[in-house]
Amino acid sequence: MNPELSIVIPVYNEEAGLAKLFERLYPALDALGMRYEILFVNDGSRDRSPEILADQFRARPDVTRVVLFNGNYGQHMAILAGFEATRGDIVVTLDADLQNPPEEIGKLIVKIREGYDYVGSVRRERQDSAWRTHASKIMNRFRERVTHIKMTDQGNMLRAYGRNVIDLINQCSEVNTFIPALAYTFSRNPTEIMVEHEERAAGESKYSFYSLVRLNFDLITGFSLVPLQWFSMLGIGLSFLSAMLFLLLMVRRFIVGAEVQGVFTLFAITFFLMGVILFGIGLVGEYVGRIYSQVRGRPRYVVQTVLQQMPEPAVRPAALPHAADPAARRH
Repeated sequence: MNPELSIVIPVYNEEAGLAKLFERLYPALDALGMRYEILFVNDGSRDRSPEILADQFRARPDVTRVVLFNGNYGQHMAILAGFEATRGDIVVTLDADLQNPPEEIGKLIVKIREGYDYVGSVRRERQDSAWRTHASKIMNRFRERVTHIKMTDQGNMLRAYGRNVIDLINQCSEVNTFIPALAYTFSRNPTEIMVEHEERAAGESKYSFYSLVRLNFDLITGFSLVPLQWFSMLGIGLSFLSAMLFLLLMVRRFIVGAEVQGVFTLFAITFFLMGVILFGIGLVGEYVGRIYSQVRGRPRYVVQTVLQQMPEPAVRPAALPHAADPAARRH
């Protein structure tokens, strides 16, 4: 029978904390009294994570499945691969670092059973550094104004999805995307709940400052054209101001004559306009880059192997001997 609950956990260089994850995750799911499966997606780890996952599969093959990538494709690609392999009616994503306690999964399942098809989570007391907390809050506000996607805590991985949302996500072929935002756009009845947050069990965060910037670029450019529209309006405004400044300088030249005062002001204005132009080129390049990645049609990820328990073959009943043909007996 198919499981009721599927847990998708991306793994990348988490060998130091996997044992603690197993110690808490399996008892927490056993206590729910549901048929469940756990899909670990190894995203090209360079440590012993694949071996540890394989050992755990051999220890609990009834509920454990492991998807091994042949390289590192990113957290969101690992989650998409997990989504494609899930069989449960409820799918929950979870980080492997135990910052989201597995014991909180039950809260999300309760909300799904109330009729919601997407349940986000908000960390009650974030155990991250101050700069990451404040930067996240700023980006949350900016993202909501640009994309109109209401996620209070976009960086929290603990989320639950209904089967209808998962099926729609699996139909998408986007190369660069942000899964929680994509699910929000497909959801008919989304909600959020408050959950606990803990410090990392071991290791360190895999997200650098550059990674966070890239992630937010994918989120904004993947779900809104507002940045291009803003830049277009800014270009119109600056063009108008530049024209007015040109007319003012021409009038001053005919009235006052040639002068050198204000040269550095003109330099400052020129450098400002050059900065705006370069920013605009980068913004347009971001959208063009997304188109370029999409039209190449390359696979988003490559699965090296999947560790899973094969179903028992159906035993065919022995063929019953045919009754003797009465006509044959007569002859």
